[in-house]
Amino acid sequence: MELGIWIVWLVRAPWIAVILLMVIASIPSSELRLFNELVWSLVGRGKILLPSSSQKWTVPQRYFAHFYVFGVACTTLLLTITWMYAFKMAPLSSGDQFKVWRAVFLLLLMEIQVLRRLTESFYVFKYNPSARMNILAYITGLYYYAAAPLSLCVNLAPEVATFAGNQFDLLSSLSPLMKLGWCQLIGGAIFLWGWLHQRRCHAILGSLRENPSQAKEYIIPHGDWFEIVSSPHYLAEIVLYVGLLIASGGTDITIWLLVCFVVGNLSLSAGETHRWYLRKFENYPAYRNAIFPYVY
Repeated sequence: MELGIWIVWLVRAPWIAVILLMVIASIPSSELRLFNELVWSLVGRGKILLPSSSQKWTVPQRYFAHFYVFGVACTTLLLTITWMYAFKMAPLSSGDQFKVWRAVFLLLLMEIQVLRRLTESFYVFKYNPSARMNILAYITGLYYYAAAPLSLCVNLAPEVATFAGNQFDLLSSLSPLMKLGWCQLIGGAIFLWGWLHQRRCHAILGSLRENPSQAKEYIIPHGDWFEIVSSPHYLAEIVLYVGLLIASGGTDITIWLLVCFVVGNLSLSAGETHRWYLRKFENYPAYRNAIFPYVY
C-alpha cells in the first residue's frame, strides 16, 4: 500500500505544480509581468511563440507528431496490461473488479483519442514550415502523453505492475465491459461527442493549408464550433476529458488534477490565440469567444 501511495503522488505532484504555475501566470498583475512573460516564452508555440524566444531552444512544431506516437505507445501498453490484469482478478471483490474495468474503459477512450490525434498529425495538419515551439514545451508534451494515461489508472499501478511481472495472457472476452454503470456510459458518450467535434475542427484547420501556396498564410477558419469560439479544438479536448472524468466516477483526485491541467493549459493557449486573431484580422468575428461560448 505504501508503494501505491508513492506512485500516486509521484503522478499527482507534477500536475499540482504545473496547475499552480498556470494560475499564477493568468493573474493580471503588473508585478507578475516578468513571470508571465517567462512562462509564455517557455510554453509558447506556433503563432503564439513570443518573438523574444530564442530559436536556439526551439524545435519544429511538426514534432507534435512525436507526442502522439509516444502517447499511443504508452496508452496501448497500459491498456493491454490493465486489461490482462482484469481477466485474472477473479478473487477480487465486485467493487475492486468495477474499479479495474473502469480503468480499462478510461484507457480505451484515451486510446481512441491518441490514435485519432496521431492520424491527424500525419494526414490532416499542415504545419507552417517556420513554426516552432520551445524545447521545454516539447519535453512537457512527451511527459503529458505518458502521465495522462497513467493518471487514469494510477490507483491500480502497484497491482498491475506486479501482475505484469508475473504473467502475460491473451485477452479472450469483452463481456465484463457490459457491466459498466451509468457514469461510464454517460462519460463515454460525452467523450465521443468531444472526440467527434475535435476531429471535425482539426479537419477544418487542415483544409486551410491544402495548397502549398497557403503553407505560410493564416486564414480565419469557419464551420462547426469555429462559429462560436476561436479554439474549438481545445474546447472539444476539454469536453472529452470531462467525459473521462465522469466515466471515472469523479472520486479520484488524480484524474481531477489531470482535467484541471487540461482546462488551465488549453484556456491559457486559447486566450493567447484569440488575442492573436484579433490583432491579425480586422474583420475577425466579434461574436466569437476564446474557448468557452458566451463566457471566455
